[in-house]
Order: sequence, then structure tokens, then C-alpha cells
Amino acid sequence: MNRVFDSSGPEGKVRGTPQQIIEKYNQLARDSQLSGDRVATENFQQHAEHYLRLLGAAQKEMDAKREVQERENRERQAERDKDRERSQERARRQERESNGASGGADLSDAPQPDFIEPGGADNGLVETPESQIATPQPSGPQNPTPRPRRSRKPRDEPPVQSEANAAPDEKPADGKPDAPEAAE
Repeated sequence: MNRVFDSSGPEGKVRGTPQQIIEKYNQLARDSQLSGDRVATENFQQHAEHYLRLLGAAQKEMDAKREVQERENRERQAERDKDRERSQERARRQERESNGASGGADLSDAPQPDFIEPGGADNGLVETPESQIATPQPSGPQNPTPRPRRSRKPRDEPPVQSEANAAPDEKPADGKPDAPEAAE
């Protein structure tokens, strides 16, 4: 379309782009028509038509190239969008997997109950200390419940003596006096 042509017409050379050459031949055809030369008018019109066809073919070619380029651009954009969606899905999947691997299930999308009635007899829930209503405790010293004693490793015991033979104030065979067991 912007290519410069040299046209050798009946009146000499005409130089320019197809659009400029068409305008020049149309002007020459009007001039020859006003002077009454029908043969020259027809000749100039045929030259203008030739360059008009060249211009039309160039425009069609450019339109076809533009369509191909636009289609390629749309395809590339669609591929980029698909890649972006795939990477986002991959990131979501990795996040779900990492949440699943850490033991905590992602329940943010799971339906949540609005309210659970406390104390329902058979609602399938286990009562936890947090679900019980806290009662105020006295602020004085508290007696904790005693813990059960742990069993100890058995000692090496001295040979068993009968009660009749044992003296009440006698020391055990290891030479150490018996100590009462200390509480933990």
C-alpha cells in the first residue's frame, strides 16, 4: 500500500503510491473528457483501474495478514490464560496437600452449622470441658486430688524370717534402718 510505483502512461511517467497514481490518472481522465478526447479518457481510466485493483489486492493481503496475526494473538492469549489457570490450580492443589499433610483438613469450604443446641441427648457430639458452662471456683487453697502411686521396682529383699524368730528391734541384713516410704 505504501510502496512507490513508476507508471508509464500515455502522457509520460507517473510516480507514487497506488492511491496517488489512481488520483493522478483520474484527474487526467477528467481533463481529457473536458477536452472531448474519449479515447484518452478511456485509456486513463483503464490505467487508474489497474492501480485500483493493485490497491484492492494489497488491502486484501494486509487484511488477511492482520486476521492471521489477530488469531495468533488470541491463541497466545488463550494459552497464557490456560497456563495461568493451570498454575493457579497447581498452587491451590499444593496448598490443599500441604494443609492435609500437616494434619489439619481445610474445612473453610465445608458447610458450617449456625448453632448447636448444648446438652442434646443424642446429637452425636462428645461433650468437652470447653462446652460445659464454667462454674466459679473458690479462691482459697485447693486440695488437689491425690495421684495414684506408681509402682516401684522391687528391692532385693533379705531372706524371709519367720515372725517368731525375728527380734522386734533388729536391723535388716543390709545394715540400714528401715525408712518409711516417702510420698511423691
